[in-house]
Formats: sequence, structure tokens, C-alpha cells
Amino acid sequence: MANQDQIVFFDTTLRDGEQSPGCTMHPAEKLRMAHQLAALGVDILEAGFAIASLGDAESIRQIARDVRGPRITSLARCKREDIEAAARSIEPAEKSRIHVFIATSDLHLEAKLRITRAEALVQAAESVRLARSYADDIEFSAEDATRSDIDFLTEIVTIAVQAGATTINLPDTVGYTTPAEYTALFRTIHTRVPGMENVILSTHCHNDLGMAVANSLAGIEGGARQVECTINGIGERAGNAALEEIAAALMVRRDKFPYNSNIVMNQLFPTSQMLSECISFGCSPNKAVVGANAFAHESGIHQHGMLANPLTYEIMTPASVGVPSTNLVLGKHSGRRVLEQRLAELGHPLTRAQLDEVYHRFTDLTDRKKSIYDQDLIGLLQPDKSVATTA
Repeated sequence: MANQDQIVFFDTTLRDGEQSPGCTMHPAEKLRMAHQLAALGVDILEAGFAIASLGDAESIRQIARDVRGPRITSLARCKREDIEAAARSIEPAEKSRIHVFIATSDLHLEAKLRITRAEALVQAAESVRLARSYADDIEFSAEDATRSDIDFLTEIVTIAVQAGATTINLPDTVGYTTPAEYTALFRTIHTRVPGMENVILSTHCHNDLGMAVANSLAGIEGGARQVECTINGIGERAGNAALEEIAAALMVRRDKFPYNSNIVMNQLFPTSQMLSECISFGCSPNKAVVGANAFAHESGIHQHGMLANPLTYEIMTPASVGVPSTNLVLGKHSGRRVLEQRLAELGHPLTRAQLDEVYHRFTDLTDRKKSIYDQDLIGLLQPDKSVATTA
């Protein structure tokens, strides 16, 4: 029976994340990231899509051989060749899973797969049974679940459970659903499918409408105990649900989400930084939890509050997620107090009269210069010294 107090983190950075343009990683980079994801404490590590290429299959196999801690999985379509390739790739793993999927929305069945609902049911049953012959841990995903007919979705999930699936994933493949709808979907499947007390329900949310994390949390409210996500939220199109945001929400809002996880919270920022090194871009500065501005404050009102008590404007400490420190940025919105503190740190304590004079020159400078550096502040102490005005 699934532990209802535990949230299982399924990381798909190396599979769904890597499918995003600009996120391709070489095998050595994928292995490096896999070791870091293990240090982060992810429970399931989706290492790739074995049938995609010989290189991807070998990369999965290397991760399965070298990385200990997470359960290693490979994605597979509901096709014999996919499942057999996945089974070969994860063979060296200490703990393994085969993750099979088939589309369940009529749009996908008709336009993409060109099969009937009946044919999909047969493929799902046969594929889960085949996968179960290679591994005891099988996940079944109903692709485009949130745009699927609920009666058919119930039917195919029932068949997958009867065939031996141990995790059922209901993906919001195109980021279409809303939190209330997603919560209701999980409750419906849990109620209508026999045997769900022995199965873990999983979320997999995309961010096309900017609701991937909100929907993932809504899925948890509906009974999901596994969340599929990626570091920095990378993934197809607008990306996947961001692992670090879900983990932080569970930590900060334990009043709403009283669950445990194996995530090592102070490894979130280092993992984010490593991913940025491995792919062709970093995350946005205003990215929640791990962005450059996530713990930065320029407004004088905010800075004053931070100096009095960091809880005034930070709902978690930087250290709790592995960020080195809060950053009080000096700029046009800063107040006297943070200017006074920074100059004192630089060895120049000021009297009230001196501070008033220097602050006047400081505000004049910030109207002319976007970035203020320590040498600029030192220059303000000498009114006759010219200060650079280049932005």
C-alpha cells in the first residue's frame, strides 16, 4: 500500500527536460547531473528514452550502472521494441522501473496514433504485462489525460492496474487543465478504479498556461503521491513543473501539505546551477527559489524590513534551499539604512549628517547609473571626485 504521508519525486530532467530546445546534454553531462540528482534525493530518475537512439540507450545504461540511490527508469511507448530496449537499458540498476505510455485523448488517438479506443486498450494491457515480465515496478501514463474522455480514461487505467501497473500517471501533457479540474480528476480516478489503494497516482504537468506547479500541488490535494518534474522547470515548450518550486511549497506550506519527501533542500540551488552549466542557458533572474533575484531586494522599504527581520519579506531562508545569502541590492529604490550598512561594512561608518549628505549624492547617482558598485559608494564619500555615469 502506498505511503499516504510521503511524496515521491520523479525527476525527468534527463528525459522530458532534455527534449527541450537548447537542453541537449552529452553522456558525461547526463551522468554528472544524474549523480547530483541522487545527491538531491530524488526517488525516481528518468534517465532517458531508450528507443530514441543507441546513444540515449547507452547513456541510460551508464547511469543505471553508476548511480545509486534513485530508482532508474526509461520511457517506452506501448510497443514491444520500446519496452525491450528500456528493459536492456535499466538492467544494471540497483532499483529500476519501466515507464510505458499511450495517448488516451480522442484527438491523439485519431490524429497521431490513428487507432481506435479498443486498440488502445489492447496495447495498454499487453504492454504493461510485457513490461511487468522485465521489472516489478511499472508506471503507466495516459498521455493527454486531461483532455481525455473520463469514462475511457477510467477504463484504460483500470486495465493497466489489472495488468500490473504499480504507478498510474495522469499527465497534463499540454498544460491545459486548471488546479480545480486536476484535483477532481485524481479523485475521480481514485474512486472509480478498483485496486487503487495499492497504486501510486502521479502528476506530470506542463507549463503552457503557467500553472504547472499549481496543478501539481492540486494533484497532491486530489490524492497523487508522486510528482513528475524537472530542475529549473525545463521541458517541452513552456517547460515542466519545476522540482524546486514544488519542494519549496511543500516545505513552506506544511500547513496545507503535511507530507514528507526525500528531497535534500539545500541541494536545490547547487543542482539548478549545475544544470545551467550543462545546458545552453540558465534560469530567468526572477525564477522562484533558485533565480538570481529570488532572494534579492532593492526597494528601501523591503531592505529596511529585511534588516529588521528577514521574515518580513522572505518566506524561506536562502540557506534552506542552498542559496549562499540574501542580496540587498543598492539601486535607485534603496533607502538610507542599507546604504549606511554597506558603507560601514566597507570601513566607512557615517554620522547622521554625513549619511544625509552622502545619500543625496547616492540618489543623484542612481538616476544616472543603473548598476552601483562598491567603488561608486567610496567615490560618494569624496564630493569633489567625479563618479562614472556609464550604465
